[in-house]
Amino acid sequence: MKQRDDWHLTGDIEHESGRGDPFAAAIRATRMPMVITDPRLPDNPIVFANEAFQNLTGYGREEIIGRNCRFLQGPETDEGAVATLREAIAGENAVQIDILNYRKDGSKFWNALYLSPTRGVDGDVQFFFASQLDVTDRIEAQRQITEQKEIVEVEVQKRTLALKEALQAKTLLLHEVDHRVKNNLTMIGSLLRLQSRQIGDPAISSKLDAMLERVDALATVHRRLYQSDDITRFDVGAFTANLVADVIGASGRTDIKVDADVEELEIPSSKASALGLIINELVTNAVKHAFANGRSGTLHVFARAIDGRAILRISDDGLGMPKADTLVDGLGRTLVARLSRQVGGTTSWHGATSGTTVTIDLPAGG
Repeated sequence: MKQRDDWHLTGDIEHESGRGDPFAAAIRATRMPMVITDPRLPDNPIVFANEAFQNLTGYGREEIIGRNCRFLQGPETDEGAVATLREAIAGENAVQIDILNYRKDGSKFWNALYLSPTRGVDGDVQFFFASQLDVTDRIEAQRQITEQKEIVEVEVQKRTLALKEALQAKTLLLHEVDHRVKNNLTMIGSLLRLQSRQIGDPAISSKLDAMLERVDALATVHRRLYQSDDITRFDVGAFTANLVADVIGASGRTDIKVDADVEELEIPSSKASALGLIINELVTNAVKHAFANGRSGTLHVFARAIDGRAILRISDDGLGMPKADTLVDGLGRTLVARLSRQVGGTTSWHGATSGTTVTIDLPAGG
């Protein structure tokens, strides 16, 4: 019992004068709040508490010694933290935890508790050594940060929802605009077809039919735009394959096959109309010239993003033309050249006796 009495009587230790246990004197003098409990006694009571612990809790030594540390717990102490401590003591393990404790005057403080067992030469736990640190400021700062973060997250969610609602409203509006444009273009096409039937001059009728094909191409662009979920992007790969099939179908040429090798290739919606007109010109030209006089064949369509560029390629195995500058004439050639510059790209023709390949090259995603 002599050793246990020494822990109780740390107030009588006078290490500076050369008497007593120097380790106990150091523990007593440190500014770190510390207690030692004895698990060999009923309820694992405190057998030593230094002055820093007394100052932290507001309790005197006579109010601390002989009591279990649970007297520092209160109504808001987390039961989960208490259970963690209880399990560590039962398992004779060290534990580090932040726990809400109460001072003698009822005020709360957050206690950064580190508890570890001290074993004797036989390996049995003789004491539990516990150091404490008031970390209320840190916990309060973390709480405020968490609260501010939650406030910010709520505001971000509100703003995001508002932006989504605004985007949905804008999307609905633009889809409605595209839908009406498509309907108006269809109506214009119908009026032009009626007029074309009443014109007896084949040359004028031919030019009017060419204009009708361009109107139909624009209507197809707007039909796909108002059906798209993303009002800012346009899948020109799928559009090209569909438009080529539509143009071939409208020509009545069942002997011309379409071989499409396309991947999703998005461009800004602002470039859709121009590309639609370019593709229409190229396919119409192929039908009229590459597969003239009933010549059958296949029109190959390719769309890929390559090295940051959007590459569209239309190839035929038709009659072919040796001179590239004769492949598109008149208004069609002028349209292709101007529209290619409008979308920031280029259109090149490669003619040969075995067919013609036209390549459209423009920035991908830009």
